[in-house]
Amino acid sequence: MIEHINDTKLSESETAGLFLLERSLDYVYSAALRAVALLGVADHLVDGPKTAAELAQLTEADESSLYRVLRLLATKEVFRQNESGQFELTAPAQHLRTDAPSSLRSGVLWVTDEVMWGSIGEIVRNVRGETFKKIHGMNFFEYWKERGVSSDGYDFHNAYDSFSNKENEFLVRNYDFPNGSTVVDVGGNLGALLLGILRRNPTLHGILFDQPHVVNRNRLGELGDDKRWEISPGDFFKSVPKNADFYMLKYVIHDWNDEDCIRILRNCREAMAPGGRVLVMDPVIPKGNTPHIGKLLDQLLIGVCEGGRERKEEEFRQLFARAGLRLNRVIDTGCHVSIIEAVAD
Repeated sequence: MIEHINDTKLSESETAGLFLLERSLDYVYSAALRAVALLGVADHLVDGPKTAAELAQLTEADESSLYRVLRLLATKEVFRQNESGQFELTAPAQHLRTDAPSSLRSGVLWVTDEVMWGSIGEIVRNVRGETFKKIHGMNFFEYWKERGVSSDGYDFHNAYDSFSNKENEFLVRNYDFPNGSTVVDVGGNLGALLLGILRRNPTLHGILFDQPHVVNRNRLGELGDDKRWEISPGDFFKSVPKNADFYMLKYVIHDWNDEDCIRILRNCREAMAPGGRVLVMDPVIPKGNTPHIGKLLDQLLIGVCEGGRERKEEEFRQLFARAGLRLNRVIDTGCHVSIIEAVAD
Protein backbone atom coordinates (compact mmCIF):
# COMPACT_ATOMS: atom_id res chain seq x y z
CA MET A 1 0.00 0.00 0.00
CA ILE A 2 1.31 3.42 -0.92
CA GLU A 3 1.64 5.71 2.07
CA HIS A 4 0.54 9.31 1.57
CA ILE A 5 2.23 11.76 3.86
CA ASN A 6 1.38 15.43 4.00
CA ASP A 7 2.34 17.37 7.07
CA THR A 8 2.40 20.73 5.30
CA LYS A 9 1.22 23.57 7.51
CA LEU A 10 -0.45 26.37 5.60
CA SER A 11 0.01 29.97 6.53
CA GLU A 12 -3.02 32.17 7.20
CA SER A 13 -2.46 33.85 3.83
CA GLU A 14 -2.30 30.53 1.98
CA THR A 15 -5.50 29.30 3.64
CA ALA A 16 -7.26 32.54 2.74
CA GLY A 17 -6.10 32.31 -0.86
CA LEU A 18 -7.39 28.77 -1.26
CA PHE A 19 -10.69 29.81 0.31
CA LEU A 20 -11.10 32.61 -2.22
CA LEU A 21 -10.28 30.30 -5.12
CA GLU A 22 -12.95 27.87 -3.97
CA ARG A 23 -15.53 30.68 -3.66
CA SER A 24 -14.78 31.76 -7.22
CA LEU A 25 -15.89 28.30 -8.39
CA ASP A 26 -19.18 28.16 -6.47
CA TYR A 27 -21.15 28.76 -9.66
CA VAL A 28 -20.08 25.30 -10.86
CA TYR A 29 -22.41 23.70 -8.30
CA SER A 30 -25.36 25.63 -9.75
CA ALA A 31 -24.45 24.48 -13.24
CA ALA A 32 -24.26 20.86 -12.11
CA LEU A 33 -27.61 21.19 -10.32
CA ARG A 34 -29.21 22.54 -13.48
CA ALA A 35 -27.81 19.65 -15.50
CA VAL A 36 -29.30 16.94 -13.30
CA ALA A 37 -32.61 18.82 -13.08
CA LEU A 38 -32.85 19.00 -16.87
CA LEU A 39 -31.90 15.35 -17.27
CA GLY A 40 -34.44 14.23 -14.67
CA VAL A 41 -31.88 12.15 -12.79
CA ALA A 42 -33.86 12.19 -9.53
CA ASP A 43 -36.90 10.64 -11.22
CA HIS A 44 -34.79 7.70 -12.34
CA LEU A 45 -33.61 6.99 -8.78
CA VAL A 46 -37.05 6.72 -7.18
CA ASP A 47 -37.04 2.93 -7.47
CA GLY A 48 -33.52 2.57 -6.06
CA PRO A 49 -29.80 3.34 -6.58
CA LYS A 50 -28.26 3.14 -10.03
CA THR A 51 -24.79 3.38 -11.53
CA ALA A 52 -23.72 6.31 -13.65
CA ALA A 53 -23.81 3.96 -16.65
CA GLU A 54 -27.45 3.06 -16.00
CA LEU A 55 -28.41 6.69 -15.47
CA ALA A 56 -26.55 7.77 -18.59
CA GLN A 57 -28.51 5.26 -20.66
CA LEU A 58 -31.82 6.38 -19.16
CA THR A 59 -31.09 10.09 -19.66
CA GLU A 60 -29.23 9.80 -22.97
CA ALA A 61 -26.13 11.35 -21.42
CA ASP A 62 -22.42 10.63 -21.56
CA GLU A 63 -21.55 8.19 -18.78
CA SER A 64 -18.21 9.71 -17.81
CA SER A 65 -19.48 13.28 -17.76
CA LEU A 66 -22.63 12.39 -15.83
CA TYR A 67 -20.59 10.48 -13.28
CA ARG A 68 -18.39 13.51 -12.69
CA VAL A 69 -21.40 15.81 -12.27
CA LEU A 70 -22.98 13.45 -9.75
CA ARG A 71 -19.68 13.01 -7.93
CA LEU A 72 -19.48 16.77 -7.43
CA LEU A 73 -23.07 17.10 -6.23
CA ALA A 74 -22.53 14.24 -3.80
CA THR A 75 -19.97 16.43 -2.01
CA LYS A 76 -22.88 18.80 -1.22
CA GLU A 77 -25.19 15.93 -0.21
CA VAL A 78 -27.26 16.29 -3.36
CA PHE A 79 -27.23 12.57 -4.25
CA ARG A 80 -24.96 10.07 -2.54
CA GLN A 81 -22.60 7.47 -3.95
CA ASN A 82 -22.82 4.24 -1.98
CA GLU A 83 -20.12 1.65 -1.39
CA SER A 84 -21.16 -0.21 -4.53
CA GLY A 85 -20.52 2.86 -6.64
CA GLN A 86 -24.20 3.49 -7.30
CA PHE A 87 -25.86 6.87 -6.84
CA GLU A 88 -28.94 7.26 -4.68
CA LEU A 89 -31.36 9.96 -3.62
CA THR A 90 -30.72 12.10 -0.55
CA ALA A 91 -33.25 14.33 1.21
CA PRO A 92 -32.28 17.39 -0.90
CA ALA A 93 -32.32 15.35 -4.12
CA GLN A 94 -35.88 14.23 -3.38
CA HIS A 95 -36.99 17.79 -4.11
CA LEU A 96 -35.69 17.47 -7.68
CA ARG A 97 -38.28 14.79 -8.46
CA THR A 98 -41.05 16.01 -10.75
CA ASP A 99 -43.63 14.08 -8.70
CA ALA A 100 -42.49 15.33 -5.28
CA PRO A 101 -45.25 17.14 -3.31
CA SER A 102 -43.06 20.22 -3.00
CA SER A 103 -40.91 19.76 -6.09
CA LEU A 104 -38.26 22.40 -6.57
CA ARG A 105 -37.27 21.24 -10.04
CA SER A 106 -38.97 24.06 -11.97
CA GLY A 107 -37.68 26.58 -9.45
CA VAL A 108 -34.12 25.30 -9.83
CA LEU A 109 -34.41 25.48 -13.62
CA TRP A 110 -35.77 29.01 -13.40
CA VAL A 111 -33.10 30.48 -11.12
CA THR A 112 -30.37 28.77 -13.19
CA ASP A 113 -31.96 29.82 -16.49
CA GLU A 114 -29.73 31.54 -19.02
CA VAL A 115 -31.32 34.93 -18.47
CA MET A 116 -30.78 34.69 -14.69
CA TRP A 117 -27.32 33.24 -15.10
CA GLY A 118 -26.43 35.94 -17.60
CA SER A 119 -27.71 38.68 -15.32
CA ILE A 120 -25.44 37.51 -12.52
CA GLY A 121 -22.55 37.01 -14.93
CA GLU A 122 -22.94 40.60 -16.12
CA ILE A 123 -23.61 42.04 -12.68
CA VAL A 124 -20.78 44.53 -13.12
CA ARG A 125 -22.87 46.16 -15.86
CA ASN A 126 -25.72 46.60 -13.39
CA VAL A 127 -23.37 47.92 -10.72
CA ARG A 128 -22.25 50.49 -13.27
CA GLY A 129 -25.84 51.54 -13.90
CA GLU A 130 -27.09 49.39 -16.79
CA THR A 131 -30.50 47.86 -16.10
CA PHE A 132 -32.13 44.61 -17.20
CA LYS A 133 -34.42 46.68 -19.40
CA LYS A 134 -31.52 48.42 -21.09
CA ILE A 135 -29.80 45.11 -21.76
CA HIS A 136 -32.87 43.12 -22.87
CA GLY A 137 -35.15 45.86 -24.20
CA MET A 138 -37.90 45.12 -21.65
CA ASN A 139 -38.19 44.73 -17.91
CA PHE A 140 -37.89 41.41 -16.12
CA PHE A 141 -41.62 40.67 -15.91
CA GLU A 142 -42.27 41.69 -19.52
CA TYR A 143 -39.45 39.38 -20.58
CA TRP A 144 -40.99 36.32 -18.92
CA LYS A 145 -44.49 37.17 -20.13
CA GLU A 146 -43.27 37.38 -23.72
CA ARG A 147 -41.09 34.29 -23.45
CA GLY A 148 -43.95 32.09 -22.27
CA VAL A 149 -43.33 28.41 -21.56
CA SER A 150 -39.75 27.26 -22.08
CA SER A 151 -38.80 24.17 -24.05
CA ASP A 152 -38.12 22.53 -20.69
CA GLY A 153 -41.76 22.90 -19.66
CA TYR A 154 -41.64 25.76 -17.16
CA ASP A 155 -42.55 29.42 -17.25
CA PHE A 156 -42.14 32.24 -14.77
CA HIS A 157 -45.35 31.52 -12.88
CA ASN A 158 -45.09 27.78 -12.30
CA ALA A 159 -41.36 28.12 -11.65
CA TYR A 160 -42.04 30.85 -9.08
CA ASP A 161 -44.53 28.55 -7.36
CA SER A 162 -41.94 25.78 -7.33
CA PHE A 163 -39.29 28.11 -5.91
CA SER A 164 -41.71 29.30 -3.20
CA ASN A 165 -43.23 25.98 -2.17
CA LYS A 166 -40.86 25.17 0.65
CA GLU A 167 -40.92 28.73 2.02
CA ASN A 168 -44.73 28.74 2.04
CA GLU A 169 -44.80 25.87 4.52
CA PHE A 170 -42.96 28.07 7.05
CA LEU A 171 -45.14 31.11 6.38
CA VAL A 172 -48.45 29.26 6.65
CA ARG A 173 -47.74 27.81 10.07
CA ASN A 174 -46.22 30.93 11.61
CA TYR A 175 -49.12 33.37 11.44
CA ASP A 176 -52.43 33.09 13.28
CA PHE A 177 -55.34 34.57 11.37
CA PRO A 178 -58.52 35.38 13.34
CA ASN A 179 -61.54 33.27 12.45
CA GLY A 180 -63.69 34.64 9.66
CA SER A 181 -61.04 36.99 8.26
CA THR A 182 -60.71 37.96 4.62
CA VAL A 183 -57.19 37.67 3.24
CA VAL A 184 -56.01 39.23 -0.02
CA ASP A 185 -52.91 37.76 -1.62
CA VAL A 186 -51.56 40.79 -3.49
CA GLY A 187 -49.49 39.75 -6.49
CA GLY A 188 -50.24 36.20 -5.40
CA ASN A 189 -49.25 34.50 -8.66
CA LEU A 190 -51.08 31.16 -9.05
CA GLY A 191 -52.24 31.16 -5.43
CA ALA A 192 -49.99 28.54 -3.82
CA LEU A 193 -49.48 30.55 -0.62
CA LEU A 194 -53.17 31.48 -0.33
CA LEU A 195 -54.13 27.86 -0.93
CA GLY A 196 -51.93 26.75 1.96
CA ILE A 197 -53.38 29.40 4.27
CA LEU A 198 -56.98 28.51 3.41
CA ARG A 199 -56.27 24.83 4.01
CA ARG A 200 -54.84 25.56 7.45
CA ASN A 201 -57.54 28.09 8.39
CA PRO A 202 -60.97 26.68 7.42
CA THR A 203 -62.94 29.82 8.37
CA LEU A 204 -60.98 32.25 6.18
CA HIS A 205 -62.06 33.74 2.87
CA GLY A 206 -59.32 34.38 0.32
CA ILE A 207 -58.96 36.75 -2.62
CA LEU A 208 -56.22 36.12 -5.17
CA PHE A 209 -55.18 39.41 -6.75
CA ASP A 210 -52.82 39.57 -9.72
CA GLN A 211 -52.85 40.32 -13.43
CA PRO A 212 -55.66 38.71 -15.45
CA HIS A 213 -53.44 36.27 -17.36
CA VAL A 214 -52.06 35.05 -14.02
CA VAL A 215 -55.15 34.65 -11.82
CA ASN A 216 -56.94 32.81 -14.62
CA ARG A 217 -54.42 29.99 -14.15
CA ASN A 218 -54.92 29.79 -10.38
CA ARG A 219 -54.63 26.64 -8.28
CA LEU A 220 -57.33 27.48 -5.74
CA GLY A 221 -59.70 24.86 -7.12
CA GLU A 222 -57.47 22.35 -5.32
CA LEU A 223 -59.03 23.55 -2.05
CA GLY A 224 -62.24 21.70 -2.87
CA ASP A 225 -64.47 24.55 -1.66
CA ASP A 226 -65.01 27.27 -4.25
CA LYS A 227 -67.15 29.34 -1.87
CA ARG A 228 -64.11 30.25 0.21
CA TRP A 229 -62.12 32.02 -2.47
CA GLU A 230 -62.37 34.35 -5.42
CA ILE A 231 -60.04 35.85 -7.97
CA SER A 232 -59.65 39.56 -8.58
CA PRO A 233 -57.62 40.65 -11.61
CA GLY A 234 -55.94 44.04 -11.46
CA ASP A 235 -52.86 46.19 -11.11
CA PHE A 236 -51.52 46.76 -7.60
CA PHE A 237 -50.02 50.08 -8.67
CA LYS A 238 -53.57 51.36 -9.21
CA SER A 239 -55.67 49.69 -6.51
CA VAL A 240 -56.29 46.47 -4.57
CA PRO A 241 -59.53 44.80 -3.40
CA LYS A 242 -61.23 46.80 -0.65
CA ASN A 243 -62.31 46.08 2.92
CA ALA A 244 -60.20 43.00 3.59
CA ASP A 245 -58.61 42.27 6.95
CA PHE A 246 -55.20 41.17 5.70
CA TYR A 247 -53.11 42.07 2.66
CA MET A 248 -50.24 39.67 2.00
CA LEU A 249 -47.34 40.65 -0.25
CA LYS A 250 -44.86 37.84 -0.71
CA TYR A 251 -41.85 38.70 -2.87
CA VAL A 252 -43.64 41.81 -4.11
CA ILE A 253 -42.00 44.64 -2.18
CA HIS A 254 -38.50 43.35 -2.90
CA ASP A 255 -39.07 43.66 -6.66
CA TRP A 256 -39.48 47.44 -6.70
CA ASN A 257 -37.80 50.70 -5.81
CA ASP A 258 -38.91 52.67 -2.75
CA GLU A 259 -41.36 54.94 -4.57
CA ASP A 260 -43.11 52.03 -6.26
CA CYS A 261 -43.25 50.13 -2.97
CA ILE A 262 -44.88 53.09 -1.27
CA ARG A 263 -47.55 53.22 -3.99
CA ILE A 264 -48.35 49.53 -3.46
CA LEU A 265 -48.35 49.80 0.33
CA ARG A 266 -50.45 52.98 0.29
CA ASN A 267 -53.04 51.25 -1.89
CA CYS A 268 -53.23 48.47 0.70
CA ARG A 269 -53.49 51.01 3.52
CA GLU A 270 -56.35 52.85 1.84
CA ALA A 271 -58.23 49.64 0.99
CA MET A 272 -58.03 47.68 4.24
CA ALA A 273 -60.86 47.36 6.72
CA PRO A 274 -60.57 49.03 10.16
CA GLY A 275 -58.02 47.09 12.18
CA GLY A 276 -56.58 45.58 9.02
CA ARG A 277 -52.97 44.52 8.61
CA VAL A 278 -50.38 44.33 5.87
CA LEU A 279 -48.12 41.28 5.87
CA VAL A 280 -44.96 41.73 3.82
CA MET A 281 -43.21 38.41 3.32
CA ASP A 282 -39.61 39.03 2.31
CA PRO A 283 -36.17 38.32 3.72
CA VAL A 284 -35.03 40.79 6.37
CA ILE A 285 -31.32 41.43 5.96
CA PRO A 286 -29.51 40.98 9.29
CA LYS A 287 -26.90 43.41 10.56
CA GLY A 288 -23.20 42.84 10.11
CA ASN A 289 -21.50 40.02 8.26
CA THR A 290 -24.02 37.28 9.09
CA PRO A 291 -24.59 34.90 6.14
CA HIS A 292 -28.18 34.98 4.89
CA ILE A 293 -29.95 33.71 1.77
CA GLY A 294 -31.49 37.16 1.45
CA LYS A 295 -28.05 38.51 0.60
CA LEU A 296 -27.81 36.01 -2.27
CA LEU A 297 -31.29 36.92 -3.53
CA ASP A 298 -30.31 40.57 -3.30
CA GLN A 299 -27.58 39.95 -5.87
CA LEU A 300 -30.16 38.49 -8.26
CA LEU A 301 -32.31 41.57 -7.77
CA ILE A 302 -29.42 43.83 -8.73
CA GLY A 303 -29.35 42.03 -12.05
CA VAL A 304 -33.03 41.53 -12.83
CA CYS A 305 -35.21 44.11 -11.06
CA GLU A 306 -34.45 47.77 -11.56
CA GLY A 307 -34.57 49.30 -8.08
CA GLY A 308 -35.48 45.97 -6.46
CA ARG A 309 -33.66 45.03 -3.28
CA GLU A 310 -33.82 43.03 -0.08
CA ARG A 311 -34.18 45.33 2.90
CA LYS A 312 -33.20 45.70 6.54
CA GLU A 313 -35.82 46.07 9.27
CA GLU A 314 -35.28 49.82 9.49
CA GLU A 315 -35.79 50.18 5.74
CA PHE A 316 -39.16 48.43 6.03
CA ARG A 317 -40.05 50.73 8.92
CA GLN A 318 -39.34 53.77 6.78
CA LEU A 319 -41.33 52.44 3.80
CA PHE A 320 -44.33 51.75 6.00
CA ALA A 321 -44.20 55.19 7.59
CA ARG A 322 -44.28 56.88 4.19
CA ALA A 323 -47.31 54.77 3.24
CA GLY A 324 -49.33 55.59 6.37
CA LEU A 325 -48.45 52.35 8.12
CA ARG A 326 -46.47 51.40 11.21
CA LEU A 327 -44.21 48.37 11.56
CA ASN A 328 -45.79 46.30 14.31
CA ARG A 329 -43.56 43.24 14.49
CA VAL A 330 -41.21 41.01 12.52
CA ILE A 331 -41.92 37.29 12.75
CA ASP A 332 -39.01 34.91 12.28
CA THR A 333 -40.57 31.95 10.49
CA GLY A 334 -37.58 29.63 10.74
CA CYS A 335 -36.61 30.12 7.10
CA HIS A 336 -35.06 33.07 5.26
CA VAL A 337 -38.45 34.71 4.57
CA SER A 338 -39.87 36.69 7.48
CA ILE A 339 -43.37 38.08 8.02
CA ILE A 340 -43.17 41.84 8.49
CA GLU A 341 -46.50 42.96 9.94
CA ALA A 342 -47.72 46.54 9.57
CA VAL A 343 -50.79 48.27 10.97
CA ALA A 344 -52.42 51.63 10.25
CA ASP A 345 -50.40 54.47 11.71
